[in-house]
Amino acid sequence: MEIWLIMLLIGILTFSIRLSFIVLLERIQLPEAFLRALRFVPIAVLSAIIAPELAMKNNQLFLSLANPRLLAGVAATLVAYRTRSVVWSILAGMAIFWGLKLVLGM
Repeated sequence: MEIWLIMLLIGILTFSIRLSFIVLLERIQLPEAFLRALRFVPIAVLSAIIAPELAMKNNQLFLSLANPRLLAGVAATLVAYRTRSVVWSILAGMAIFWGLKLVLGM
């Protein structure tokens, strides 16, 4: 019973923190430069999550042409830059990744 109470309190606390930002941002005017900078937060967070997955193997840096994740990630980035399409980026990255795994025998 105690664990449920703790989980409920943590849920309420988390909800309250997030709600406070919504309520506060509704009432105050943020500087335009700050709002422009906020547009880059999602890509920065996504890059911080994905980069280690592409460049690391067994907790060690693996920057090599034998790294199919890295090569597929670079290719997906180029496709994303060229097409501006999330779907094409994912399809190209996955196709290259599986193709390299097949060729490299990994």
